[in-house]
Amino acid sequence: MANFFKSLFGGKENSESEQQKTNQKNFEIFKYDGLRAQRMGRADYAVKCFTEALQLEEDFETMGYLCDLYIQMHDMASAHDVLRRMIAKDPAFVNTYLTLAHVCFMQSNYAEMEQVAQKATEMAPDNAMAFYLLGKAMHELHNDIMAIAHLTKAIVLKDDYIEARLLRADILISMNQFKEAAEDIETILTHQPEEEAALLLRGRLKEAEANNEEAETNYRHVIALNPFNEQAFLHLGQLFIKEEKATEAIELLDEAIELNPNFAKAYQERGRAKLMNGDKEGSVSDMQTALELNPKEEEKLNGTFNNQNGGGAKDIWQI
Repeated sequence: MANFFKSLFGGKENSESEQQKTNQKNFEIFKYDGLRAQRMGRADYAVKCFTEALQLEEDFETMGYLCDLYIQMHDMASAHDVLRRMIAKDPAFVNTYLTLAHVCFMQSNYAEMEQVAQKATEMAPDNAMAFYLLGKAMHELHNDIMAIAHLTKAIVLKDDYIEARLLRADILISMNQFKEAAEDIETILTHQPEEEAALLLRGRLKEAEANNEEAETNYRHVIALNPFNEQAFLHLGQLFIKEEKATEAIELLDEAIELNPNFAKAYQERGRAKLMNGDKEGSVSDMQTALELNPKEEEKLNGTFNNQNGGGAKDIWQI
């Protein structure tokens, strides 16, 4: 009788043990097949493998691989879900909060971004990136005083934090704090003279100070460094329009559109310049192209044209 019960319950234990071994083996197969697929550029198959693996075992490392894939695939909603699972699995790992804050930014979910970044600063008060992300969230939430405070903390922790200095300078320019903004910009350019974002900011700063000649020099410098820097073309084209140099603006934006025929903002700005130059038909054509390339810009385009001297949006669309 004793042997009977031993056989019965022992068999059950053996069966469970074998099932665990099988699950572990299958988990490892799916996980490493996913890694191989990822290295081969088969993101879709890698996602399937990692998902199957996680059904067998909620493994933190595998969730990290899956999250990275979703971010690469621009599937921020799925990445967000995985990151929340990772936090539930290991709430003490600060890098997960930093990644989640970044994903929230990509989703334009700035309120959650602030909460997550705030948590990261509490967990790791010496982590410069946490304060940078918190400052970035506060900026998007239109609280630039607190944004400056958090960005300053990030820079104190990491003096060569270029992204934090760029954002702080950008905000300071918008607040007309030109001297302080110039200090950040020049600090960056002292160490990296060809930093395009800093040169663009210096151009904007000079423009804000009504020093249009130096602003143009900075924008042209960026174009010389990188002919595909679209922001440099836009800033310079807008400067020409502000100076009522419509012909120069059109020629410049012709070049930008030749480099990138899908450059919606360039069509928009060229449309403004053509309107200023008296070419209403050409202006309408450019505006229609801009809308086709980026339909979400319709309200902004109307606002842009309403602000133009000598012809509002209503005038143009009713030709």
